[in-house]
Amino acid sequence: MGFILMLIVGGLIGWIAGGILGKDIPGGILGNIIAGIVGSALGSWLLGDWGWHLGGIAIFPALIGTIILVAVASFILGKLRKK
Repeated sequence: MGFILMLIVGGLIGWIAGGILGKDIPGGILGNIIAGIVGSALGSWLLGDWGWHLGGIAIFPALIGTIILVAVASFILGKLRKK
């Protein structure tokens, strides 16, 4: 059950980060889940494991890490599309 909750929280964090930046994450729901989980790992690595936890994910570092991940990915994808 914890794994399913982690997927749901990862998807929500990816969706929120995309909404904050105004960028769509490629891949739809699966892209949101992957961005949320990878961004969570990035945020925990950069900022530590603090704040509220839900589904084994620290919410604030995960959100900040996902925002960074989505911003960098959209920048790179934007540059690749222009070529």
